[in-house]
Amino acid sequence: MVGDSSGAGVGAEHQEEALLGRVVGSLSENHAVAWRLEARTGATTAGTLRHLERLESETFDVAVTALGVNDVLSGVRLGGWLEDQARLRTLLRKRFDVRTIVVSGLPPVHGFPALPQPLRWHLGRRARELDAALREVVSEETGCVFLPLDFTGDAALMADDGFHPGPEVYREWGERTASLVERVH
Repeated sequence: MVGDSSGAGVGAEHQEEALLGRVVGSLSENHAVAWRLEARTGATTAGTLRHLERLESETFDVAVTALGVNDVLSGVRLGGWLEDQARLRTLLRKRFDVRTIVVSGLPPVHGFPALPQPLRWHLGRRARELDAALREVVSEETGCVFLPLDFTGDAALMADDGFHPGPEVYREWGERTASLVERVH
């Protein structure tokens, strides 16, 4: 799993309640699961690429990405971001022998209570734009599956900070991720 603070599990007290814990917990019911987490608060797609390029090669059957919110916050241009996302998928295949990539879409930033209006509206619109473009590109790519983050709009299910997913959102995200892995792998 590669990602930003959501990939790292910010908003959950323990990894078992976070995205990785939910995915591993679900998949380990029927499979032997070995995993690695490369996720950091504030990570962008470009920064994650630089980080992964410095790591030793390993082999993983599946990779899950959880990136994009910090790209939106930094004002990244759509074309450059899509290129970085494509380079990330290529790197995961070539350096880490990944056969299946689950690409998580962008969350509903327009519903993040921590962001004041009109910033929330503006960043939400931008996140939806990047999300739609990523969905289109990934849908045409062999070995990739796009996971929309169209979860409940109930802000009470977010973490106390009003910005990160809470345990119930991670539960749904993790279960959907595991289900996709089971279906395509």
